Amino acid sequence: MITMDNPKGYTQPQLLITPNELAQRLGLTSSSGRHRTLTAQPPVVIDLRPVEAFATGHIPGAAHLDLFGLSLIDTDLAPLNAFLWMIAHLLTSRGASGDSTVVTYDERSGMRAARAFWFLEFFGHPDARLLDGGFGVWERAGYQITTKVTPPKKAEWKVGRIEERLATWRDVKNRLGNPSAAVLDTRSNGEYDGTIVRAKRGGAIPGAVHIEWTRNLDEDGAFKPAAELREMYESAGITPDKEVLSYCQGGYRAAHSYLALRLLGYPKVRNYIGSWKEWGDREDLPIKEPKP
Repeated sequence: MITMDNPKGYTQPQLLITPNELAQRLGLTSSSGRHRTLTAQPPVVIDLRPVEAFATGHIPGAAHLDLFGLSLIDTDLAPLNAFLWMIAHLLTSRGASGDSTVVTYDERSGMRAARAFWFLEFFGHPDARLLDGGFGVWERAGYQITTKVTPPKKAEWKVGRIEERLATWRDVKNRLGNPSAAVLDTRSNGEYDGTIVRAKRGGAIPGAVHIEWTRNLDEDGAFKPAAELREMYESAGITPDKEVLSYCQGGYRAAHSYLALRLLGYPKVRNYIGSWKEWGDREDLPIKEPKP
């Protein structure tokens, strides 16, 4: 339902935060110079952009965390557990805790911030949010920017896991051909049709529906309204009655579409974090062959 507090009509609007609300909760001023009211428990803010962008200017109080080089290409149990332990450690080292809102952001409502958001949700964080429109909208709106680095506070968080938000290669393989499941390919056209090859093999997971992740965003880099997203996904067969397993190359773009579907209230969405790098490298897994 579209309301003043939910102008885009999302089913789960609390998964995003606007620049205005974030500035208010941080006690910052706007371009007009009006003072905001600091909340008793200000959110933890994590900047997922490259370090050189963070150094040039960032949201006051934000901690920097670049996860872009950290990907998992083997979702068997031992490497999966080791990888997830490392990510949980990095998030808590940046101040993420279970008793504070945690806001992730990058240049827009982008895949870096979405992947960190997904990790927080997977680990069971009760109030993870993504800054809609990202640093670009924040900066254009005239909110405060700083180059000062604020050391994050030590976090205490008993990290859990919500397993049904993650998919391994076995989860995907076991659902191929199942009418109650849908595999969502969020990569570019070239990757999907196999003209761009970024693993041992090019192509796609058999039966996957292709909707590139960038189609979730409007011209300002924020998420499109719910009605537009719902029409795009449902018309392609990605409907809320199905379990949706999203993938890309390494779980970034897949996390973005995971968030888009969560905003729409889809109850069963998984991110296949091994994605095409794992699937395409494994010659024992089936693929939709590239067109000649």
